[in-house]
Amino acid sequence: MRFLQCVMVLMGALGVADAQIRLPLSLPSVPLPAAAQSLDTVPSRTLDAASESRHRQIARLVRENSRLIETDPNGDPIVRSEIIAVAMSDEALARALEHGFILARESVVADIHLRVLKAPAGLATRDALRDLRAADEQGVYDYDHIYTGVGIAAPDPSLPAPLRASSSAVAQSTQAAIVRVGLLDTGIDATHPVFHESLIHSWGCGATQVPAAHGTAVASLLVSRGASELFAADVYCGSPTGGAVDTIATALGWLYAQQIDVINVSLVGPKNALLERVITTLVARGHLIVAAVGNDGPAAPPLYPAAYPGVVGVTAVDAHRRVLIEAARGPQVMFAAEGADLRAASADHGYAVVRGTSFAAPIVAALLADSLPALDRAAALASIDALARSAVHAGSAGRDLTYGFGIVGEP
Repeated sequence: MRFLQCVMVLMGALGVADAQIRLPLSLPSVPLPAAAQSLDTVPSRTLDAASESRHRQIARLVRENSRLIETDPNGDPIVRSEIIAVAMSDEALARALEHGFILARESVVADIHLRVLKAPAGLATRDALRDLRAADEQGVYDYDHIYTGVGIAAPDPSLPAPLRASSSAVAQSTQAAIVRVGLLDTGIDATHPVFHESLIHSWGCGATQVPAAHGTAVASLLVSRGASELFAADVYCGSPTGGAVDTIATALGWLYAQQIDVINVSLVGPKNALLERVITTLVARGHLIVAAVGNDGPAAPPLYPAAYPGVVGVTAVDAHRRVLIEAARGPQVMFAAEGADLRAASADHGYAVVRGTSFAAPIVAALLADSLPALDRAAALASIDALARSAVHAGSAGRDLTYGFGIVGEP
């Protein structure tokens, strides 16, 4: 337990601003028993630290950017004065404009028309949402939530090149074709030596590159596990409002247009109607969204997008196959993978030791991308089915709330 307390202190000292962003399976029907962990053996103060870490990050984000960011009634961060809308008719838009709303942005994401409206001056964001919903029962409206997370990356100058991405051997592709994976995260340092043999396509931030520790680490783990072509969307770009739902949705639209089969999302946040609509659409069309379940602790409510139906939720274990005590648990957990003491690239051309569910997700994403033959829902289901059958059961037989179908990606 002392280790987690140390890494929490280390995270604050380093100031690492890192983020974490289920298909109806044709798998054996297995009841989900209660989590098989003896949580009464874990000091409550340690679990509290795990659960409060991201909330402290959110409080700091709001405090330092109060003119741009506020919280919704549940305490989740939102872009101040912005409402996102889908299925909004032109008539409803005209009425909103007449009442002082401003159409700030709009785009089409996987055939979904997305609009971002700014509330009239003096109208509180929650009142703006209420008014839009009352005036248009057919449209779907929600806050522009900001997705965040917690990942720990400690620089380690003793790590030699080439990158040792994990304690296990680097996976080899089983296909002759290039293994393509989508990545929705912070920016990555594409000049890092670990990416010299990889093909990287970037999206976001205009012509500016804003590399950051978290995205670079996740991307390096994808490469180390066999991904040879990355489609990396930076949804942060160093902005205080980075990670907002409308940006995430637009990035998913780019990955959809590129026909990327598997998309790694190591972000966490609340349930959001727009994001759910976009992800449900992509899943129905055969895309696999692989997401970290989050590090808020075993008793925390489910975080999204990992908890949306159709998303492959990933938890993290250590080298001894023990689930990380800070990892979320519940029916959203589909697989477990190594997520402690991993070696990953850092944004300064160095290497770091990383920990968290954010870093287990790319292991699962790479495995699924390597086995998915085509962008097809039936093929996606078959890939998940095959991975589930190969998983090592560390908890209860079958599927459970802690490890899902089991641990994958071991040597």
